[in-house]
Order: sequence, then structure tokens, then C-alpha cells
Amino acid sequence: MTDFHQDGEITTFHDLYKVFDADEYLINLEERLEKYAGKTKITLLLPCFFTELENREVLDKIVEKIMKVRYLKNVVISFNGTEEEGKFIEAKEYLGSLRTPKRSVSVVWINGPRVQEVFDRIREKDIMTGVQGKGQSVWMALGYVLARGDSDVIALHDLDIVTYDRLLLGRLIEPTANPHKDYEFCKGYYVRISPSEKVMQGRVTRLFVTPFVDAMMNVMYERGYHELGRFFSYHRMFKYPLSGEFSYTSRLAREMNIAYDWSLEVASLSEVYHRVKDGKVAQADLVTNYEHKHQELSPDDVTSGLARMVIDIAKFYLHYMRAHGIALDDSFVDMMLHTYYGNALKFIKSYSDDAEMNNLVFDRYNEEMTVQQFRGHLWTAWEQSRGPTEAPLIPSWNRVTYSIPDIYAHLLEAVDKDNE
Repeated sequence: MTDFHQDGEITTFHDLYKVFDADEYLINLEERLEKYAGKTKITLLLPCFFTELENREVLDKIVEKIMKVRYLKNVVISFNGTEEEGKFIEAKEYLGSLRTPKRSVSVVWINGPRVQEVFDRIREKDIMTGVQGKGQSVWMALGYVLARGDSDVIALHDLDIVTYDRLLLGRLIEPTANPHKDYEFCKGYYVRISPSEKVMQGRVTRLFVTPFVDAMMNVMYERGYHELGRFFSYHRMFKYPLSGEFSYTSRLAREMNIAYDWSLEVASLSEVYHRVKDGKVAQADLVTNYEHKHQELSPDDVTSGLARMVIDIAKFYLHYMRAHGIALDDSFVDMMLHTYYGNALKFIKSYSDDAEMNNLVFDRYNEEMTVQQFRGHLWTAWEQSRGPTEAPLIPSWNRVTYSIPDIYAHLLEAVDKDNE
């Protein structure tokens, strides 16, 4: 069981229910959500890369559990990564099993010719749509959800969660669906321990994002950049900023820009920072342990794996600092590298002690070598972001519909025809 400590402006929902009967808790949770669903229409958005259809051992369990949920009005799947119609038909048939008399299911074929025509119309207005990937896929599927106009709350999670259960989904949605709580955004968090190897996972969060944000928070305050200090302090409050699970209101979804690269999660937190009033942001402990596919460290290839992830995230933060008054140069970034590195080593000491206390395996040397690689990736991010470059953000759907008033109708027609 976690503690019940609250820190700062973000409300944390801990897993205190574990003191009691978890099965009874799930029954009560889903009953409340069904009651809320009488007035609050809830949509589940699931990003699906075509290769995930082949991982049926994991996908079957997720689909089986979602089928038992009764409070969802819509399930929308963003299907991407292939132009093969046969793969799309396979996805439609398989994921169509989630459909019930009270729940619709739609698959948005991102690479299909009809949806690509929608992309073309948007690009004709010189509106950035990013590059193929999860962010772009989620953005287009979100446009379809908003075009339908029948969602008050939207939840999103991945389809590679080995430890998925209905508690995860219910706890992710409850804060934003509960009319008495009035939250506009809820971020999921969890422990990530490999049960077989007994090691801590989440390397980019533990070894890069957390120590980097923590270091920048202190640097900004010490140098008098108080607004940026508050920005990094806000990011520091999240227990797992890179989690792919969150829920939010449709109002907020229409306003948010979306990153199309690996900075999707931290960019989303930044959008929330600027668009949601204090006291309406929450984070919830979703599961006892979270396990999914792991990226390779890829030290010799900065275009893939954890290297690309760190670089994309670092580039977002660098863009953000420059856009908010910091004149970055080589000497300033060099200071950031050294400050981050020293702070990361302190965190490794804490992780090591925590692992020993809990009888986990911890390779301190390997963790320190990983931090050295991440430090180098931070410099690579600086080199790639010099000059007149911009953050990799796709504009909000409010921005798109302002420029192309009938784009929702076009998108609805495209997706509905694909799903006939």
C-alpha cells in the first residue's frame, strides 16, 4: 500500500482500497461509474499499432476485460502503421467484439485512403500534422471522437499492458467522470517492477525525466526564472510523467495541442499546465504493478529505442525554455548537462538503497552508465534543436475547425465509411 501524502496542487488518489477487499472495491467502483454514465458519456480511445494484433496473448486479455465493462458509451481505436486493407479488416473484426447494444466501436484507419484525404485537406491550410506515430494517430482519432459530439470524458491507454485489469480502467476514469470531484484531467501512475528479474523498470522516467526536471526546477528558481521554476515544479509533482494512461474532459481535449514524437506525455502535461485551473488536475495509482513491452537502450542509434525517447523529450523541454525567455547557448546547456548528471547520481543512490531494502536486484554500475548515455543524448537534443526549430506539436482541433469548418463532417464520413 502507498502512503496518503498529498504534495502541492495536484491531488493524488492512492491505492488505499488494498487494505480491504479488492473485489468488493471493484464492484462498488463500477457501480458508481455506471451511475455517472447515466449523465456523463464516456469514451475509451485505444491507440493500436498493427503489429499489436499479433500479440494476442496480451491483447485477448485486455479485450476480454473491457468487454465486461458496462459504463463505456464508445470505444474508438486508432489503427496505424499499415496501408494493407487486409490488416485493417482484421482489426475491425477482432476489435469489433467490444461492441454491445449500448456501446459503439469504431476503428480509425490512420493510413487508409479516406483518412489520408482528411490529412491532405488539413495540410493544404499549412497546419502541421506531424509524422506517423502514436501522437499523430491519437490526434486524428481524437478528432473523430470530438466530431461525433457524444463524449463528455475521454480515457486513453495502450494495448500492450501485460498486467491490465478493470481496476486500472475504472480508477483512471473515475476522477474525471465523477461530477462531485470536478477534475478535468487525471494522469495514471504505478510501480514498474519486472516480476521475473526483480528489477526496477521505467529507466527514462527514473534516470532522465525525474532528475532532469528536479534539477531544472532548482536552477530556474535560483536564477530568478520563477515562472519556469513553477513549470518544472508542476512536472516534478507527477509520480510517473511518462505513463500513457490518462483521462480528460472533452472541453480540454478540444483545446490541447498534441506532440507527435516521444515527448507526447510530457507535452500533454505542459498543455494541461497552461489550460486547467489549479485544483482540477489529479493523478491516480492504477495497478499494483505495471508491465508492458520494453524499449532497447540503443546507445549507438539515436533514432530508435530509449535514445530517441530521451532526445525527443529533452528537445521538448529545450524548446519550451527558449519559448519562455531562456537564451540557451552552449555554456548554458553545458551547465544543464552537469547539473542533471550530478542530480541523477543522487537519485541512483536512493534507488539503490530502496532496491536493497525491498530485496530487488540493482546494478548500480549499469544505471550510472545509462545516465552517462542520457547526458550525451541531452547534448544531441541541443544540437538538433538549434536555430529556428519548433516544438513537435500538432495544433488543437479547435484550431483546425476554425480554419476548416467542415473538417469534422469530412472526418466522420471517412471513418464511418471505413467501418461499414
